[in-house]
Amino acid sequence: MDPAVFIRENARLISPPLVPEILLHLADEALPLWEKTEEELHAIGLPPPYWAFAWAGGQALARYVLDNPGIVTGRTVLDVASGSGLVAIAAAKAGARSVEASEIDSIACAAIAANAESNGAAVMVVERDTIGADSGWEIILVGDAFYEKPLADRLLPWVEALAARGALILLGDPGRSYFPKNRFEHLATYEVPVTRALEDSEIKKTSVWRLGGV
Repeated sequence: MDPAVFIRENARLISPPLVPEILLHLADEALPLWEKTEEELHAIGLPPPYWAFAWAGGQALARYVLDNPGIVTGRTVLDVASGSGLVAIAAAKAGARSVEASEIDSIACAAIAANAESNGAAVMVVERDTIGADSGWEIILVGDAFYEKPLADRLLPWVEALAARGALILLGDPGRSYFPKNRFEHLATYEVPVTRALEDSEIKKTSVWRLGGV
């Protein structure tokens, strides 16, 4: 399967509700796309197609970065578990010196590249797990990644270690069960329209949080 062709055939180029200045290849429904991905790859038990939806935490974080470009302007940025690349693209459009978007899903990596191209954004796609790594990034962006305990247990000590050496960590979270908000500083809250089939409501109250920074 050619990931780029699969994306073009199964997703529409549209803007997320909270971030109208960015275009993404997004799907209308999760389950049919999930099933088709397994069929194309001749595999079962694959993770959901996170790349095909603009999740609430990512939308809020992208909105915050675009509204506060001075935070990232001229700085090196890593967007972790990038999904569609929404947050990475926002950082690039806001003037970051360099932006890396990390993902472990090859289709997501192709989607990030396609979305970056559609927005004229310079984003380097990194197809590997960057949690635990440190390439000296000045800013780490994490959009909606505290949705399961194993991932949260890896993310928290890593971002705390990066913050301790001076990195700025910005996170978007719509109240996921494993997000330890008492460890972070609240910056802003947004009402984010989302897909009811993926969430428990049509609007998710979503906050942006900060850790570290110099």
